[in-house]
Amino acid sequence: MLDVTEQTISEVFPPYKPGETAAGREIYRCTKTYDHNEGLSCCFRQWPARHSHCRLIHGYALAFAFRFATSRLDQHNWCFDFGGMKQVKQWLHHMFDHTMLVAGDDPQLSVFRYLSDQGLVNLRVLPQVGCEALAKIVFDHVAQYVDQQTAGRVWLEAVEVKEHQGNSAAYQRDHRPS
Repeated sequence: MLDVTEQTISEVFPPYKPGETAAGREIYRCTKTYDHNEGLSCCFRQWPARHSHCRLIHGYALAFAFRFATSRLDQHNWCFDFGGMKQVKQWLHHMFDHTMLVAGDDPQLSVFRYLSDQGLVNLRVLPQVGCEALAKIVFDHVAQYVDQQTAGRVWLEAVEVKEHQGNSAAYQRDHRPS
């Protein structure tokens, strides 16, 4: 039989410090999604994909998933208060609700600008177009917003953009909290 004293227990199992584990820092995560039924129906084309039908104008009801992380919960024991996503949701609707997304280097950009001037498309000119590029554009916008709203306590870990149930792309940025 092993005789275990309190001193031995405290040496083997040091006192718990919030935010730490034996393997390192604790990370809490939460996810907020806006599904295909959110009404984020936009169209775009990937003009450099000359070998594919994706070079043509086509559209999707996009869905978005945001994964947030923190090493410290707030006073409500939440990673991130989803009530703070109202401005993000408004921005998503501004960018992707019945809009035409065109890359700034699209050789037909003047045609799309003409259609916009005629009131035929609600044009958004972006640095790049495509599901992967949209994931990064959305990530950059929302990551900055989350950092400001939480004074750096929470970070955006990843954004996934779904064209439909069969296709999605994600963007994430490594975040190593101090």
